[in-house]
Amino acid sequence: MSKKKKHPIKERAPKRYCVLRQAGIEKINYKDIEILKLFITEKGKIIPRRISGLSARSQTRITTAIKQARNVALLSFSLGYVPQEESHETPSTTQYKDSK
Repeated sequence: MSKKKKHPIKERAPKRYCVLRQAGIEKINYKDIEILKLFITEKGKIIPRRISGLSARSQTRITTAIKQARNVALLSFSLGYVPQEESHETPSTTQYKDSK
């Protein structure tokens, strides 16, 4: 029988702390888009906890706040953050008339 090889001991990574607690953010509000868009990719997906470095409690609060902001139309479902334009102009119909 062959001897079992000993595997080298892996060093533990240093303990990570919640990013929001380090920044001093206590409450997460769905209206605060500047914080929420930090945890959304360009395609509109929510960044997972293992990448974002949040605690489990903070991750669930961020997730629910993002979903609330999407339902209120502060965030887009597909594009992530959509800036709100100040002008409410309707598209002109001249572009359709010229194409004939």
